[in-house]
Amino acid sequence: MTPINPLLPPAPAHPSRDDPAKIEHAAKGFESLLIGQILKSAHTSGSAWAGSDDDDPAGESATELAEEQFAQALAASGGLGLSKLITQGLTADSETKVAR
Repeated sequence: MTPINPLLPPAPAHPSRDDPAKIEHAAKGFESLLIGQILKSAHTSGSAWAGSDDDDPAGESATELAEEQFAQALAASGGLGLSKLITQGLTADSETKVAR
């Protein structure tokens, strides 16, 4: 089941896969996943992240949820800048295909 992301708007309902809005939405979703993986990696590297304890399953679940929400919020507000670069590259690529 796909989680609902309240921070990113829903994907546009256009049939074209080269639609710039769809490309941007997918790029932001990808960046959100990447940021989440970076946070998860930092968390599982053995350091105490936000005071969590491995013996506390509820705390661990809360930390995972907080990491996911933070990653989504960061990506929605520009994140690391990857989604912008991905969008520019794929939009330019789709425009090149149309021009041919």
